[in-house]
Amino acid sequence: MKNFAYINDQPYAFEPGETILSFVRRHKGEDSIPTLCDAPNLEAFGSCRVCSVDVALEQDGKTKTLASCHTPIAHGQYIYPDSRSIRKLRKNIIELVVTDHPLDCLTCEVNGNCELQTVAGQVGITGIRYPEGENHLDRKKDNSHPYMVSDLSKCINCYRCVRACDEVQGEFVLSMAGRGFDSKIIKGMDQTFFDSDCVSCGACAQACPTAAITDVFQSKSNRVTEKTRTTCTYCGVGCNLEVASAGDEVLSITAPYDAEVNSGHTCVKGRYAFQFYDHPDRLRSPLIRKDGEFVKATWEEAYDLIESKIREYKSGYGPDFLAGISSSRCTNEENYLMQKFMRAVVGTNNIDGCARVCHSPTALGMQRTFGTGAATNSIEDLYHTECILLIGANPTEAHPVTGARIKQVVMKGVPLIVLDPRKTELAKYAQHHLALRPGTNVAVLNMMMHYIWKDGLIDQSFIEHRTEGFDQFVEEISKLDVDEMSRISGVSKEEARAAAITYGKAARAMSFHGLGVTEHYQGTFTVMQIANLAMLTGNIGKKGVGVNPLRGQNNVQGSADMGVQPHQGAGYLDITQPEVQQRYSTFYGVDVPKHVGFKIPEMFDAAMNGKLKMIWIIGEDVVQTDPNTQKVIKALESTDFVVVQELFMTETAKYADVVLPGASFLEKSGTFTNGERRVQRVNQVLKPIGNAKADGQIIIDMMQRLGYDQPDYTPDGMLEEISQIVPFFAGIKWDNLGKQGKQWPVREDGQDTEILHADSFKRGKGYFEFHPFEESAEVEENQKEFPYILTTNRNLVHYNCGAMTRRTGNVQIISEDVLFIHPEDAARHFIEEGDLVCLESARGKVDIKAHVSDEVRPGVVSTTFHFPEIMVNNITSDVHDSEAMCPEYKVVSVRMRKSKGKYAIKGEKRVGEAVSEVRG
Repeated sequence: MKNFAYINDQPYAFEPGETILSFVRRHKGEDSIPTLCDAPNLEAFGSCRVCSVDVALEQDGKTKTLASCHTPIAHGQYIYPDSRSIRKLRKNIIELVVTDHPLDCLTCEVNGNCELQTVAGQVGITGIRYPEGENHLDRKKDNSHPYMVSDLSKCINCYRCVRACDEVQGEFVLSMAGRGFDSKIIKGMDQTFFDSDCVSCGACAQACPTAAITDVFQSKSNRVTEKTRTTCTYCGVGCNLEVASAGDEVLSITAPYDAEVNSGHTCVKGRYAFQFYDHPDRLRSPLIRKDGEFVKATWEEAYDLIESKIREYKSGYGPDFLAGISSSRCTNEENYLMQKFMRAVVGTNNIDGCARVCHSPTALGMQRTFGTGAATNSIEDLYHTECILLIGANPTEAHPVTGARIKQVVMKGVPLIVLDPRKTELAKYAQHHLALRPGTNVAVLNMMMHYIWKDGLIDQSFIEHRTEGFDQFVEEISKLDVDEMSRISGVSKEEARAAAITYGKAARAMSFHGLGVTEHYQGTFTVMQIANLAMLTGNIGKKGVGVNPLRGQNNVQGSADMGVQPHQGAGYLDITQPEVQQRYSTFYGVDVPKHVGFKIPEMFDAAMNGKLKMIWIIGEDVVQTDPNTQKVIKALESTDFVVVQELFMTETAKYADVVLPGASFLEKSGTFTNGERRVQRVNQVLKPIGNAKADGQIIIDMMQRLGYDQPDYTPDGMLEEISQIVPFFAGIKWDNLGKQGKQWPVREDGQDTEILHADSFKRGKGYFEFHPFEESAEVEENQKEFPYILTTNRNLVHYNCGAMTRRTGNVQIISEDVLFIHPEDAARHFIEEGDLVCLESARGKVDIKAHVSDEVRPGVVSTTFHFPEIMVNNITSDVHDSEAMCPEYKVVSVRMRKSKGKYAIKGEKRVGEAVSEVRG
């Protein structure tokens, strides 16, 4: 027999790559061999030796004791996992461990869920034979951090926390200091959790087998009555979460080890920033503005008013005088309902969402080049690539789990190319960091493609068989003035060529891009260039390659898939095509509008021009997060009737006539689609708080009031409807999504798709199209008076406008927006750390604290927009991407001066690492 080994003299087949531990557990169960230093998402370590087994090369032969966790299984081995000598060994090991461990199990928070306690029971510990001696029981508890807690008197030196910090998060904050009896876990330079560089991901707490490292939520406590698996509400990674609850209270959140998306890992937001769900600021009942003040109202009163206004404006002015903005924080089903409501009930295509202000250039650019505007590959492909190109993104802060995975493979030798004006965390690990001037992505990418062509690194076969337009493209790229592009971008020809060669020579190269690509005047063209670069080198349609946008909010991909845009309906079907109009009209049972509606910026213009009477905004704080805040405010004030559906009284809700309390992700069911096209279940944990309602049901209530027969909301019922109109959802059903979800397109038989464009592109052939660099009007018109460039970003701790994270312990870690200034620029203006800086653009000015750092290049300043006290978007511009109308948050011409007063930055931690990718 081949590939067989024996467990207690009985033969069993093993699989290539298995260890003795995984082999025995697969056949005999998880409890067949106890462990203490082993964890599902960590590499085998072999420090505890509790997993030892006896191994012989023949039956009744001489045995050797081996640690099963890191010993590979081999053909013909005879394994005895529970021999008499092994039982004795394990008992002796645990006795020694327990002699230096506090025996306060009944009052310990992990009582009943402690791995040491479990293993002690398994090996038969009933007493300790060893005399009492020196111990570590007087070690002090560390409660310095808003989330992380340590009590190292309970540490068993298994190294799991150290390995989780190293192997999973890649921060290297925890380590073992000392030797022998004096060895101990330390944080940073033997600091507290708060003073160390800990990023609060909680991987160490989840890995710890005892209560040595845990968290303030006591996430390993047995107080839980129910655990619900769901999907995170923050970024586009789409981490799976396991929510522990008791009654109407969320106790803690952990990350399932079996989740394909995050494999037992998540970030500070996903794991710990959930307490916003029942914060006192949560909206608990509808509000109606009367005499300038909000007063509580019943749902009937709110619905009556909204219904009357819709009927009034629709009959008096026409449906195009109404508009809707849907939310990427809502589920697919809710986004589908909102666009259906606007089109089939109101009768207008004036529907848009936050994808407009983040990834609309991605969708448009990739659709033009490939025919499909979504990620071509899966995050898992990182383990198959030979080169990573990261453009305009800082995933270790904005997409932390994906960022940690990129960091891990880069540390293991995969070359990384970073195009970013800032020295991000990953830029420090990059083989090539092209620190370009903001707004010059097109110039640098054209340089790279020029050198790939010039140095003969193109994939001629792929180009000939899979693409079109190459001859015209290469005619332009071959005569590129690289000296001029170098001067414009600040990236030397040598740097650009070296990066191009690294990318071009790799057998498999994978690109990722973020809002540092899309939120530019030439955002769509940049996305097309990234796609052209992949086609030029044949990096499409196989493992470890592709073009992969890092989506900002949790359901940006899904909201666009569901038709939340004015030019495409559900499934990206062009609403101006007669056959598409007929398809939607037949399916919805009413005639749908035939002309393209307003994008968000056009809605604001229309409002100020008297062409918009009513707007319904769901889950988007456009006042705080959209550019040119004062223009947005003026637009809302110019709109006769504003409905805002929200969790909190946001800056936008303050301008509403009716405020409707929606439900958080913990209070409803549906699906989110992450950045790799993975549709995953969101499972309700609690009932909506107070008198709030699930957002989908609110929309349906209004549809029914206006005479449209839409069944009440259920996730399975809505997915069934969606699968009939969205082609790539054809095989998606609520019951077949399982734990891991499915990556669209999904065939009717349920088969999903990990890699797009394997054989052909959606549009037939991939399309090459050259675009020259063009300076943004923001710089052209303002650079003399406003010589610096402001670029806005996002940090690890907060999310978008911060409405949720500011109402959690995260605000104790970072409590305000700060301005990153290069030391040369700071010195030029006599600005020091903590000084108040007046930052001014052609739109206005803000006062913000300085953080002097070389993370930005000279001439560039950078900040976040998480706190309404600053309202950074008061100074951002009204320039948009030339094709998709995505705002240009990344290039804002500003000037600065030292303001009056100086005070230290308070309540902040890791402020030097606080800036990241962008918006949400």
